[in-house]
Amino acid sequence: MTAQFSEKLHYKGETLSLCSTPLGPFFKNSRLPYQPVDLSTALHRGYVGHWSIEKDHLYLVGIDAKIYSKEGQEYIKAGLADFFPDARDKVFAHWFTGDLRCEMGGLLKYRHAGFASTYEQDLYIRVRRGVVLQEHIVVNGVAEPHARRAHIVAAQTVYRTDD
Repeated sequence: MTAQFSEKLHYKGETLSLCSTPLGPFFKNSRLPYQPVDLSTALHRGYVGHWSIEKDHLYLVGIDAKIYSKEGQEYIKAGLADFFPDARDKVFAHWFTGDLRCEMGGLLKYRHAGFASTYEQDLYIRVRRGVVLQEHIVVNGVAEPHARRAHIVAAQTVYRTDD
């Protein structure tokens, strides 16, 4: 499997690369007539979620996705309102229970698979039904001074549509 684009988490004034997919359980259990479309080997889930933790609550604040048009012959952009029609600017992630993992610091070892690369530190945030319970940092080592840093999208493939 190819390394995957990370989700983005806004937390304590920083934007972190989130190596977890909190929308996975939502899409697995939803009855939406459409799902995000896999357009890249670097984005098998078909979307990038934008998250925020505010007052110990996890919120989905945006989503960039492509879905098939009603005719099923083209891709169209989809955002938060397409998946959560009643949402204004954010959605409380009540469906998510698990650990969020954010990579931090310099790259220690690149692995061309999912979120398997190792960085200097991992921030783990334990969440139950959308509520943050605790957090801790795991130190994995010290990177070379010139090592690639976490939180940077070094390249991105953009798919044009006529919308």
